[in-house]
Amino acid sequence: MSASKPGSDLRFGKQLDPRNNSLNLIRLLLALAVLVHHSWPLSGAQGEPGFAGDSLGSWAVAGFFVVSGYLITGSRMSHRLGDYLVHRVARIMPAFVVCLMTIVVFFAPIGYIVAKGSLSGYFGTATSPLNFLVSNLTLKINHYDVAGTPLNVPYVGAWNGSLWSLYYEFLCYLVVAVLGSFAVVRKSPWVMTALFVVAVVAQANTEVIAQYTNGNPDVVLFLRLLPYFLGGAVLFMWKAKFGIHWLPGVLSLAIALLMVSIFPTWGGQASGILMAYGILWISTWLPQPAVIAKNDISYGVYIYAFAFQQLLAVFGAHEWGLLAFSVAAAVLTIPTAMASWLWVERPVMRRVRGASRPHRSRTGPLPLTVDAAPSAPGTSVGA
Repeated sequence: MSASKPGSDLRFGKQLDPRNNSLNLIRLLLALAVLVHHSWPLSGAQGEPGFAGDSLGSWAVAGFFVVSGYLITGSRMSHRLGDYLVHRVARIMPAFVVCLMTIVVFFAPIGYIVAKGSLSGYFGTATSPLNFLVSNLTLKINHYDVAGTPLNVPYVGAWNGSLWSLYYEFLCYLVVAVLGSFAVVRKSPWVMTALFVVAVVAQANTEVIAQYTNGNPDVVLFLRLLPYFLGGAVLFMWKAKFGIHWLPGVLSLAIALLMVSIFPTWGGQASGILMAYGILWISTWLPQPAVIAKNDISYGVYIYAFAFQQLLAVFGAHEWGLLAFSVAAAVLTIPTAMASWLWVERPVMRRVRGASRPHRSRTGPLPLTVDAAPSAPGTSVGA
């Protein structure tokens, strides 16, 4: 499969320009949507709106996965396996580890002092700070509390409920890593398309599969999220033949909405390709401020918002009302996310990019992906 240059005429529409889109802004909006979603349970409020049985946060996570599927597949198809894995670890792990450390040295001690009056017992009470760090280092979140905190809040015992999805995101990275090692997958978009269909069928039959896995929640969640990621992957594999155009963009979103309404248990997953196409189309015309194009803070917003919301709740800010609570959390989170980007995420990625160069695929030259172009606005984040 050969690829066209950004902006060249395809069979229909034009290819997405990796340097002229608003995917950074879209992912930031998705991260903020997760923040807003969490404001209901973290403030003890009732009546959160939803659609087809899922919350605003769940749909935001789905949006993260379809975008990541597109971008990460592009990264895999233009890099050797080793470089790809190094880039993926460098993108997600350093900021994640710093976030865990920030929880145990900043958020949790404050919550513990407010609840107990001092730090006495903080380092030895289960889950101890060291246990929290060690047990969660693999991205699989085994403990959400630190020394039993936060306490005296509407949502007790969890400092960062957003981190759960990063484990499944990385599993999707590994799936694409393996698939990209086969020439048949690289050469034919039909293989990825078939795998997407299999993933959707598996999701639609989760209850049957769960009988053979003892209802393992990891299996259930992975089957739920994988079709979204593969939907973006399929779109990338077909992008050399079908570009972005407003008509299929509108139709994709409309059909996805209809499918989710009719088939709420698997319609979203089956619409993964349509969701990815619709989001990419939006990214071609939605204005994006220059500061957001140059600074991808969506990952930082995603991994820190929950902790700031809980810290605010420790001091009673959850009683201010949903709007004030959400705005206050955003005001605290955005500067922290910017610091994470400037001091952790971007320096690590620049160093990694400097140590390796993209590999040119045997199937033909591919356009610059995020890993190949430090100035490109698209940068994958964990959902």
